[in-house]
Amino acid sequence: MSTAASLHTLPAGTGGAGQESNGHGERLSYPAFKEANPEIYAAMVNLSAKASEGLEKDLVELVKLRASQINGCAFCLHFHLTLARNAKVPAAKLDLLVAWRDAGIFSSREQAALAWAETLTKLAGNTISDADYQAVRREFSEKEVAHLSAAIGVINVWNRISTGFAFAPQMSAA
Repeated sequence: MSTAASLHTLPAGTGGAGQESNGHGERLSYPAFKEANPEIYAAMVNLSAKASEGLEKDLVELVKLRASQINGCAFCLHFHLTLARNAKVPAAKLDLLVAWRDAGIFSSREQAALAWAETLTKLAGNTISDADYQAVRREFSEKEVAHLSAAIGVINVWNRISTGFAFAPQMSAA
C-alpha cells in the first residue's frame, strides 16, 4: 500500500509531482492508517469512548487537548479543539489551556484532571507520587480516576500514532 493518495510524500520536486506533502517525507496518512488497521482503529475508538464514560465531555476534551499540547500533536489538537468547541467549552479556557495553572478560570476539578494528565503524559523518567494520586482523588472517585487515567492513556497513544506518521490535521473545506 504505497499510493500517493494513502501516503504523505516528499515535497514537490523531490519525489513525485502532484503528490501530497506535509514536509515529513513519505508516511502513512490518517485515512490510510484507518484502512490498513481497521481492527486497531475500531478498538482505539471504542476504548476512547469507554474511558470517557462517566466524565464530563468538556473535562475530557480539556485533558485530551492538554496531553496533545505537551506531545505536540497538531492532528489531535485540531480534532479535539473542534470537539471541545462543539461541547461548548468556553473559548477562554481553550485559549488559556497551555497556562491553566495561572489562568484562574479552571475549576478545582479541571485543575486536578489537568495536573493528572500532565503527570501521566510526562511519565518518562519520573515516578508518580502518592501526593499526585491523592490530589486527583480529592476531586474524583476511584472509578472516575480509572476512567480519567484510561482517557489520558488513549490520547497519548493517539498522539504517538499521529505524530509518528505526521498525520495532517483534517481541515474542512472552506
